[in-house]
Amino acid sequence: MAELDEEMIAFAHRMFDLARSGGTEELVQSVTAGLTANLTNDKGDTLLILAAYHNHVDTVIALLEQGADPNRVNDRGQSALSAAVFRQNPETVKSLLAVGADPHAGTPSALATADFFKLPEMAELLREA
Repeated sequence: MAELDEEMIAFAHRMFDLARSGGTEELVQSVTAGLTANLTNDKGDTLLILAAYHNHVDTVIALLEQGADPNRVNDRGQSALSAAVFRQNPETVKSLLAVGADPHAGTPSALATADFFKLPEMAELLREA
């Protein structure tokens, strides 16, 4: 496997920062130019997981439109859907469910997250799916 140079590492960090901050336009431009929509960091967090956790529904939708996998989990077994449930963001939850995110996937699953943190509104959204 080829080693990453400092410029490539800086670029990857920039992409993760864009996912965290909701930099949708620049992030989509990079994906359109060839960046994988399923890029992961050293913890296995995808751009989608980070955008969902930081409540950027527009970025989540854009990444899904660019082919991001809604069921991919990080190294701790967490999915974008469980992140959105934890953050109690119904718009993001609905967007992920609309493209087939599995409420039972991951450890803990989105349903388990809703139950553990006593989030009945989130659990209801998941059960309706």
